[in-house]
Amino acid sequence: MIVSPHIFNYRLIIGSLLVVLTCLGIYSFTNYKSIKSYEEFLKQEKSLIENELSEMLVSYDELNEDYDFMDSQLQAAKLETKNTLDSLRMLKSDLSIITKYKNHLIILKSKGELLLNTIDSLNSANLKLQREKRYAQNTIQKKTIAINELEEANDSLNKTIDIAAILKASNLKAQAYKLKSGKKRFTEKARRANAIDVCITLSENPLTEKGKKDIYIQILSPDGNVVSDKGEVTFGNSSLIYSKKEVINYNNENLEICTAVVAEDEDKPFLKGYYFVNVFHKNIKLGSTSIKLK
Repeated sequence: MIVSPHIFNYRLIIGSLLVVLTCLGIYSFTNYKSIKSYEEFLKQEKSLIENELSEMLVSYDELNEDYDFMDSQLQAAKLETKNTLDSLRMLKSDLSIITKYKNHLIILKSKGELLLNTIDSLNSANLKLQREKRYAQNTIQKKTIAINELEEANDSLNKTIDIAAILKASNLKAQAYKLKSGKKRFTEKARRANAIDVCITLSENPLTEKGKKDIYIQILSPDGNVVSDKGEVTFGNSSLIYSKKEVINYNNENLEICTAVVAEDEDKPFLKGYYFVNVFHKNIKLGSTSIKLK
């Protein structure tokens, strides 16, 4: 069979074209796969950057709830991170863009780490201050308790001293008599008596304050009236109607006091019965006794 040279050339050309087309197809397919892989890589990188930015935003939100004192710094970092994330989401995946935002992400992370380190330092300082505050509060509480105990002990001691320093007396004696022409005639007869002698010994007490003391004698007749009424004296909420007042100079030593209470006209004659004799210093009764007149 004889083949025409023209037909052979056509077949050769067609065969060559088929080979070229096949090679182009294989290259295109391979190139397409490479492009797809590259695009997927860019998408993954973009997604990773977005996720990291989103996680940073969440961490800033959590920090913002506990660290109001750093609100301005946190808000600034949060705003910058959010703006970066929003910009990235709006842009298409591109190597230059991905590279740019990866670099920016590194900067944002660096700022975030600096912020977190600052917060950690503040936390440590705050914990130290809280421990010092608790220690100070415990110390103050212990000191307050100790001071209160000392004040109570001091009050108790002052009360004890005040009680111990009270003027004390002993040997209170009373005796009725008739005073006539400057002479005393002791008697137990009511109709004959017109005066009563009262003697008392102030006891030695080094705790009692030295100086002048007002001593009040009160004599009550059988009918309850005060003999030789000299009026009323008040001590705080209490008062005393007295028969006679003696001002003595007390020097912390035993001191005997004797004084005469002479009946006024309205007290005469003396009534039969018991006469009660009381001796006071201020509102404190130093002693009491009684005599019976017949």
